[in-house]
Amino acid sequence: MKDDEHPAAKRARSALLRSLWSRSRKEARADAEAGRAITMPVQNVVPPLQQVLKRLFMATAVLIVTVLIVYLDREGYNDNSDGSLDLLDAAYYATVTLSTTGYGDITPVSDSARFTNIFVITPLRVLFLIILVGTTLEVLTERTRQQVRIHRWRSRTRDHVVVVGYGTKGRHAVQTLVGQGIGKDRIVVVDAQRKTADAAGDDGLVAVTGDATRSETLLKAEIHRASRVIVAPQRDETATLITLTARQLNRHATIVVAVREDENVPLLKQSGADTVVTSSSSAGRLLGKFTASPAVARTLEDLMTLGSGMDLIERPVTAEEAGRTPRECADLVVAVVRDRKILDYTDARRTELRSGDRVITVSRPVPAV
Repeated sequence: MKDDEHPAAKRARSALLRSLWSRSRKEARADAEAGRAITMPVQNVVPPLQQVLKRLFMATAVLIVTVLIVYLDREGYNDNSDGSLDLLDAAYYATVTLSTTGYGDITPVSDSARFTNIFVITPLRVLFLIILVGTTLEVLTERTRQQVRIHRWRSRTRDHVVVVGYGTKGRHAVQTLVGQGIGKDRIVVVDAQRKTADAAGDDGLVAVTGDATRSETLLKAEIHRASRVIVAPQRDETATLITLTARQLNRHATIVVAVREDENVPLLKQSGADTVVTSSSSAGRLLGKFTASPAVARTLEDLMTLGSGMDLIERPVTAEEAGRTPRECADLVVAVVRDRKILDYTDARRTELRSGDRVITVSRPVPAV
């Protein structure tokens, strides 16, 4: 273990190793419930025929190794039929030994042969049997592996983004987050529909199935350690309940909520939302802009769609930009975020950028080489 490893990572590693050896009844119950609700990202799955061929290859390799071991030590074995061992006899002995048939017509008689049987052939026999019953073992191993993945994820996840609702709004929110550089391993989806949670898993996201208005569901998503929460359900009243629950569980996270009606915005603000986006009024304003000024509306849509042309992004001020004016930046600076306050283009304090500032800029994505 590295000396500069983060203390939280050390605690997570220690908790994982401890869980593999022993767990309390409460921890076992929590992991079992999490295993039923949490969907991990889908990993590469080997086709069934390839799995069978792989097992046959491994079994054949173990058999060949056993034949060679017996043949090289053939002087230590006794064949009741002719007293000597050739390559065919060695293959016959290895086959009946690994399959635990054991007719007894060929037996190890020397000390070296018996020693080899104890410490080499017997482990090979166990390995051979494991390969033969690989299907059952794989099911058990996969179940254990899944529990380990979930336990490791729960112990390591912090400062992540929880997205409640994986419908049209939730999917586009996730796409924008990923486009802004947030890794999929830092995004957790919560949805009441199992089919939708499975779809999120297919997209490489961790998903929790359950009612997001209930505390236990959000706790499975580790919301108490999240830094940001996006609430995008189908109904406004559901969004209000989810926001209340999320704010109760996490007092410091930034909560962004999507609702349909403007009249629900004050209620969401009182419930703990930091930002409320009204989809119906936003769509109406865009419709009006498209009608009155299509060019302005297309520009707005371009800015809001990441990667389509011009992108509106927030980033930290670089070391080269510190001490310069916003006009001297390579991209167009729309606003400066300083001490959690937004300084727009009319603010006199925007004359010089400082280290620690963040800038909201309009830029074009760099094409991949």
